[in-house]
Amino acid sequence: MVDDTGTGDPPDGLTAAEIGMWQAFRNGSVYDLRAGDAMADDPHGGHPWGPERSVRARIVCWLLLDGPPALSGRVSSLKLSGLQITDVLDLAGGEILPYAELKHCRFEKEVLVPEAKFTTLRLVNCSIPRVEAARVHTEGDLHLPRCRIHNGMRLTDAQIGTDLLINQAVIYRDRRGNSIMGDGLSVGQDLQAEMMESHGQLSLRGAKVGVSFSLRGSKLANPYGQRALNAPQMTVERTLYMTPAALGDPPMTSGTTPPRGTRVQRFECQGGIRLDDGRFGDAVDLAQARFTLENDQEVSLRRVQTPELRFLGEAPQRGKIILSGAKVVTLIDKSTSWPGPGGLQMGGFSYENLVPQGSFPLSRRLSWVAAATAEYNPEPYEKLATVLRNGGEDADAREVLLAKQRRRRETLPLAAKLWGFAQDWTVAYGYRPGRAALWMAVLWAVSAVAFTRADHPAIKPGEHPNWNPALFSLDLLLPVINLGQDSYWQLRGGWQWFAAILILLGWVLATTVAAGATRLLRRN
Repeated sequence: MVDDTGTGDPPDGLTAAEIGMWQAFRNGSVYDLRAGDAMADDPHGGHPWGPERSVRARIVCWLLLDGPPALSGRVSSLKLSGLQITDVLDLAGGEILPYAELKHCRFEKEVLVPEAKFTTLRLVNCSIPRVEAARVHTEGDLHLPRCRIHNGMRLTDAQIGTDLLINQAVIYRDRRGNSIMGDGLSVGQDLQAEMMESHGQLSLRGAKVGVSFSLRGSKLANPYGQRALNAPQMTVERTLYMTPAALGDPPMTSGTTPPRGTRVQRFECQGGIRLDDGRFGDAVDLAQARFTLENDQEVSLRRVQTPELRFLGEAPQRGKIILSGAKVVTLIDKSTSWPGPGGLQMGGFSYENLVPQGSFPLSRRLSWVAAATAEYNPEPYEKLATVLRNGGEDADAREVLLAKQRRRRETLPLAAKLWGFAQDWTVAYGYRPGRAALWMAVLWAVSAVAFTRADHPAIKPGEHPNWNPALFSLDLLLPVINLGQDSYWQLRGGWQWFAAILILLGWVLATTVAAGATRLLRRN
C-alpha cells in the first residue's frame, strides 16, 4: 500500500472510511462519522461501532508522519470525530508536524507516543485503553479532557511546551497501581486537572509547572495503596489549587473561586497526599478540601515552602496532617480544619502571620498547638507567641507562654510539679504581673496589721523615728528601696521569722512585677 503517484491521491487498499479521512487530512477539515444519536455516538458506551466508522491505526500514523501534501490553499491536519481506531497507534520516536485533534473517538488498543515530538496534540472525550507518553515533547498543548483511560497514563519526563489539560478525565490504574505516572514532568504554563477522577496513585515526583496546578473539584482515590497523590519536590511557579469547582463552569476551562451560592464540586482525596519539599511561588490553597485517610496515611507537607498556605478544608477524622519543617509567610486557617490530638505534627513549622477565618479564639489556638505536641515541645508555643507578639497581641502571647509552662509542668517530678503549681497560683509564672502586685498589696496589708502587735524595741534608744507598722512592713517587702524603718527596730522570737519570710516573698514578687513591666514596655 504505497502512494507512489506523487499527487496525494489515496493509495489502493484503503477502506471507504480511510479514504474519507485521507481526503479530510489534505483539506484540513474535520472528518466526522457520528450518527447523531447520543447513545450510539458515546465513545464510552457499549454500542458497537462497525467498519463504516473504523480506521486502522497505521493509516492514522501514515498521515501524521508522512502524509500527503495539502490541497492548494489549505493546511493539512488530522481532525477526527466519532471514529474507532483499530490496533495500536504507535508513533514512538516520531516527529509529527500536522495539527492533530481527535474528538469522541474510540481507541481499540493503547496509544504509544514515547519520545515523540508534536506541535499540539488534542484528544478530547476519547476512550483509550492506555497512553504511553514517556519523554513526549510538545511545542504547544497536550489536551486529554473528558477522556477515559482504562489502564493508566505514563508521562514520565514529558515536556509540554504550554498547557497540559486533563479536565474531567477519568483515569484508572495500571498494573502497578498508578493512574498517572508523571515523575519529572515539565509543563511550560498551566497543568489543569479540574473535576478529574483518578483511581490509583497520581505520581508527580519532581514535576515542574510554569504557572499554576489546578485540581479544582477533582476526586483522587487510591484504596489500593498508601497515597492518592505522590508529588514530592514539585515546583509550581504560582498556586496549587485543591479547591471547589463550580458545576456551571464551561467544560474544559479553568474557573476561578466560585461565588457564594454557586453549586460546586469540592476537591476530595481518598488516600494520602505527599508534597514534601515542594516549592509553590504564590500559595497552596486547600479551601473546602476533604481528605479521607486511614490511620497510617498522611497529608504530608514536610519542608514545603510557599508565601501562603490556605488551610481551609475539613479536618480529617483519621490519619495525620504533617507540617514539619514547612516554611510559609502567611497561614490562613479555620479552627475546624485542624485534626485533634495526635493528628497533627508541626515541629519546625515556620510562619510569620496568622489570618484566621471565622471564630478562632485563643483557647482553640492553644488546642491547635497541643494537638501537635503529643509529647511536650516548647517550640510550637514559642513560635505562636512570637507571631502574636509581632502582631501586637502581647496579652495573647503571654497566655501562650503561660500555657507552655503549664504543659511543661506535666513532665516534671512531683516536687518540681508542686513548686510549679505554687508559681502558677501565685504569680502565673510571672506572665501576669498584676497578680504579683496584688499579692504584694495583700502581704503589705496583712503584715502591717500584724506588726501593730509586734514587740519592737529600738536598736538605739532615742535615735529612731516613730514606729509605723505600715512603713516598716513596706520597707521589708520592697527590695533595694530603703524607707528608713527596718534598720531602727529589732524584732524578737517568731517575728524575726515572719520578717525573713516577708523579705523573701518581697524579692520574688518584686522581681516578677519588674519582669512583667519590662515585657510590657519592650517587645521582644
